Amino acid sequence: MVSSRNAIAPGSRSSFPNHPLYRTASGAISVMDRAVIKFSSEDCGICHKMSFYDQKVVEELGLQFIDCKMQDTATYRKYRKILLTQYPDKSEMGWPTYIVCDAPETDNFKILGEVKGGHPKGEFRSRIQAVLAETN
Repeated sequence: MVSSRNAIAPGSRSSFPNHPLYRTASGAISVMDRAVIKFSSEDCGICHKMSFYDQKVVEELGLQFIDCKMQDTATYRKYRKILLTQYPDKSEMGWPTYIVCDAPETDNFKILGEVKGGHPKGEFRSRIQAVLAETN
């Protein structure tokens, strides 16, 4: 489920219509098709600490933020295929794990990279930016 903290609804395009990555007639990747999915647990203290700034950082970078808590079975089922593509047995994932992904709402999603574990706000921003830089 998309977090209620000012998250952009999946499929919504009203927030960044003039962004250079917005989907064009030629089919260029849209900023709104690119998301960061946070896989976390309600019982994880580091996940909770990250929640004070992770969504804000992601949205400042022009990306959609999707909060997927393992206890929220409906949301977890929806994004499980993405998590299991990156971690088939979940043994090496961190808490939290942020997966940067194109088209997460479709079966044609593409994983661009990840950020695992807790980080200070500036370092978290830098790590997400590094994933984005690798894809350009």
